[in-house]
Amino acid sequence: MNKKYSFSLICIFSLLIFGCGIYSFTGSSVPVGAKTFQVNLFENLAGSNPGSIIEPGLDRDFTNALQDLVLNQTNLELVNKNGHLVYEGEIREYRISPTTATSEFTAAENRLTISINVRYSNTLNDEDDFEKIFSFFFNYPAESQLYDVIDDAHKEIFERITQDIFNASLAQW
Repeated sequence: MNKKYSFSLICIFSLLIFGCGIYSFTGSSVPVGAKTFQVNLFENLAGSNPGSIIEPGLDRDFTNALQDLVLNQTNLELVNKNGHLVYEGEIREYRISPTTATSEFTAAENRLTISINVRYSNTLNDEDDFEKIFSFFFNYPAESQLYDVIDDAHKEIFERITQDIFNASLAQW
């Protein structure tokens, strides 16, 4: 009876450990064989589009945000070159526009919109490669200056865009 109990426990633990494969609570599905990733600097080209402005340091801040997200949600190692998974692209839009009006025909709320063109390459399986534009926005009261809310705005926008990039590349949603 003791042997049956021990055998049953071994079977149950084996199924739990090996039966589920590699699972991540973040929902990521790291490609087989991938051990490294690189995030090249996302150049800020927003000023070349009509209506867009250039925010100094945005390229560095966004690149760091994407690196941090992938590091925190996977077990991949960040490298500067020859990564198995490569993220690169450009910041295409950094625009402030009114979103709602008052009865006096003035803006009641402004919107900061950031759009980023991303090229993702999986050097182990080029069928996963894509190029796509990711965009998100942050609304703030018209009586506020962007300078007053810029940290919160960038944080919220970066969190959304980097998570969308992660989902498209590693969660494949």
